[in-house]
Amino acid sequence: MLTKVYGSAVFGVEAQTITVEVNVENGIGYHLVGLPDKAIQESNFRIIAALENNRFKIPGKKIIINMSPADLRKEGSSYDLTIAVGILVASGQIKADAVEKYIIMGELSLDGNLQPIKGALPIAIKALAEGFKGFILPEQNVKEAAIVSGLEVYGVQNITEVIDFFNKGIPLQQTTIDIEKEFNENIEHPEHDFSEVKGQETIKRCMEIAAAGGHNIILIGPPGSGKTMLAKRLPSILPPMTLNEALETTKIHSVVGRIKEHTGLMYQRPFRSPHHTISDVALVGGGTFPQPGEISLAHNGVLFLDELPEFKRTVLEVMRQPLEDREVTISRAKFTVTYPSSFMLVASMNPSPSGYFNDPNSPMTSSPAEMQRYLSKISGPLLDRIDIHIEVTPVPFEKLAEERKGESSNIIRERVIKARRYQTERFSEDKIHYNAQMGSKLIRKYCKLDETSLQLLKTAMERLNLSARAYDRILKVARTIADLDNAPEISPAHISEAIQYRSLDRDGWLG
Repeated sequence: MLTKVYGSAVFGVEAQTITVEVNVENGIGYHLVGLPDKAIQESNFRIIAALENNRFKIPGKKIIINMSPADLRKEGSSYDLTIAVGILVASGQIKADAVEKYIIMGELSLDGNLQPIKGALPIAIKALAEGFKGFILPEQNVKEAAIVSGLEVYGVQNITEVIDFFNKGIPLQQTTIDIEKEFNENIEHPEHDFSEVKGQETIKRCMEIAAAGGHNIILIGPPGSGKTMLAKRLPSILPPMTLNEALETTKIHSVVGRIKEHTGLMYQRPFRSPHHTISDVALVGGGTFPQPGEISLAHNGVLFLDELPEFKRTVLEVMRQPLEDREVTISRAKFTVTYPSSFMLVASMNPSPSGYFNDPNSPMTSSPAEMQRYLSKISGPLLDRIDIHIEVTPVPFEKLAEERKGESSNIIRERVIKARRYQTERFSEDKIHYNAQMGSKLIRKYCKLDETSLQLLKTAMERLNLSARAYDRILKVARTIADLDNAPEISPAHISEAIQYRSLDRDGWLG
């Protein structure tokens, strides 16, 4: 008997329906075709044990299973339940009446219990788009899939529940979520707060500007000056995620199986901080069967690269194009996947190999040659893509001993939200959301300068020998500063402040 059951495969952040055709006939043998990987090829052992431990059995006949489309490689153990149900239907152990109306996915344990799968959210979105009635999947993933309204989502613990559902009509527990209510009630408050930071008023100002315009920022300072502490508090002043941003972010984390079991939706902007030994594939994504990298997991959030020169240069160079395009495309022989990667880059570095260059309380222990070699680990084109360079100096004892708390993140966030609101209105017809996303055409349109500002910028360009890309960065940052000041036009004061945030363009850094 021939039957068809349906599963799904995830490519990039989109799903594709997989038809599992099962044919049971007289003969001997078990044949699984359709480009399955090793985990799928081993599924027959898990299926045999799971069925036998639940009073069912694999028929002693010839079983041919085809996973269609057959020229598309499938991977993972999530097809165990799909294949098992197909075998039971084809051998007459399950009624076939309603099976074709559902996407069925899940990894089987030997006792028949189900283990979680990856990509439940994009699979549910695709199932709804293709007209399936429901989605049967492990209970651990049910909240994630239930985000999709209009699709019946059933979480199950054991294969016997699925069999009884089709054979005896025993209803499964449907999970439904009011996504807007869930989102509004569960917006989390960040763990860290700027009120805990002593001193560093200039750096806080830079972080506020970066958050208001979505600008990339690099912090340069000696060890112990507070670079990491400041970076960890940046998400606390970013505007809360919109529902669409939360769905986009959840979709990416769903693909790699990083959604927590008790929640279906991500409510807080991601903060990713990979170690400096990370490979280029782990950072930007890829592999034989591509997966999102850290830059995509940081989508709509913050990517923090601590001690930037310690990262391999090849790793940093592959990040240049995603920084510009806000997406990363990975090509393979038979398919191409694109992952979104619109994130804020926050980097930190010591000013020299010793860490104490320009520190008034410590002697400079690095030679000019060592300084040049250290700074050359970061290419000019990468630095040009970072809008704000700022020096971080150690906090004096008097500031550390102060009992008075600094300005809280909530107060700073209100100013950031107000500035972002101006930008949303300004770019309502331009398909972007904040100043850092402006291209050359929009910069010319929205960053017009008067004669005094133009002359000031010209002088800075000549003295600092800035590139054309740095020129654009200064204008973007000046536009954000003006937005924070509620100023419709960019003034010389805004330009002057923006120029100060290009520390690594100064000749002094080379000794």
